[in-house]
Amino acid sequence: MRSSAAFTTALALFVLTLAPGAGAGEIAGNISFGKSFWKQWGDGRAELATYELIIPRYGEKRRGTAVSIVIPETFLKSLRVKADRGKHPAQDEFPVLKINLIEDFPTGVYDYNLMTTAFTTMAPVDGRPAGSPSKVSFSAQEWCGHAWSQFLFDAGSVRFEGHSYFDGEADESGTLSYPAAGVSEDALLLWARGWAAPRVGPGEKVEAPVLTSARVARFAHKKAGWSKAIFSRSAKSREVTVPAGTFQADVLTVSLEAGRKWTFYVEQGGAHRVLRWETNDGEHADLIASERLKYWEMNDASFVPSLKGLGLEPRPPRTP
Repeated sequence: MRSSAAFTTALALFVLTLAPGAGAGEIAGNISFGKSFWKQWGDGRAELATYELIIPRYGEKRRGTAVSIVIPETFLKSLRVKADRGKHPAQDEFPVLKINLIEDFPTGVYDYNLMTTAFTTMAPVDGRPAGSPSKVSFSAQEWCGHAWSQFLFDAGSVRFEGHSYFDGEADESGTLSYPAAGVSEDALLLWARGWAAPRVGPGEKVEAPVLTSARVARFAHKKAGWSKAIFSRSAKSREVTVPAGTFQADVLTVSLEAGRKWTFYVEQGGAHRVLRWETNDGEHADLIASERLKYWEMNDASFVPSLKGLGLEPRPPRTP
């Protein structure tokens, strides 16, 4: 991965240039990626945040660890991958905010290792406002086998592809509708921080179509589809205590018509980190620590002690 503060500064200028008519510090869709955003995110580093995770699987609540990695990138419209600088025409490039969510937890003798990546646009693309989903990919590895899926959001439809070791799910692909104002359940950690649509003010509620999380669909062995959801934000903050400390937090919820409900507790000041998220089916995550790092440059053994700053420990010997 190649990145630098200079490149990120150029990306910030790219974002603002693509926002004609927007107010200071805002771009189309009322999602802000202006000076206040780039003061925090213009250093060429990624934000790494670690969480104590509880997740239900096979009728039991499992304890594990989640790691969230957030970073702005330049994306390719044609290939939907991170662009190498100077390799592609400018009209094929657009800015995105990427989140990787890695979740590891044991189930008896063996672990689950999950990774979900969501990309949301930082400028209008294909007639869709900033904060719209561009791509979601998901993979799951466990001792029975592995599964993988991706969703590519075009102007009027969503292309999907999936592969699994389960009979009847081995290989599938197709196209889904893409309703106006449609968003991705897998981008909710960005939405809660104000970086993905829909925009919801204090005390407000907004209804929008939501595409099922790739992970939720995989665990249920069902196909992803659209459903209505109510997005809301509390009028007042509340105090929240997590391993990272005690904070004043905004409370945001997403209630899907299928019955699933997400609640996010978001730091009021600073970087507006997600301090906690939970669902009504038993998932729960509390922030342990966070740091801004060029982690892709930290793959030498000498960097192993840096895990302590994230509240993590090196994997012990004989760990699968």
